[in-house]
Amino acid sequence: MSTTFQTAVKKNVSRTQRYEAIDSLVRSGETKNLSILVKMGGIRGEFRRYALNGLANCNATTLLEELAEDTTIESSLRRRASELS
Repeated sequence: MSTTFQTAVKKNVSRTQRYEAIDSLVRSGETKNLSILVKMGGIRGEFRRYALNGLANCNATTLLEELAEDTTIESSLRRRASELS
């Protein structure tokens, strides 16, 4: 995992740093890491939703469709993934 990904998941960094890390993942096209963020438990929903939006910005339709069908993640995230795909 990249240090940017690690920054996005660390709880002891500021919200701003976490958002910036997710933005960096989007700019780098790291769709797999963004998808992992969405699936991870223990991460606040606001960051998971932000990662979903990042996937949409990367045109990661296939990953969004997969997330929309993934019953291991919250239904609200699945609905949002479906809307974005």
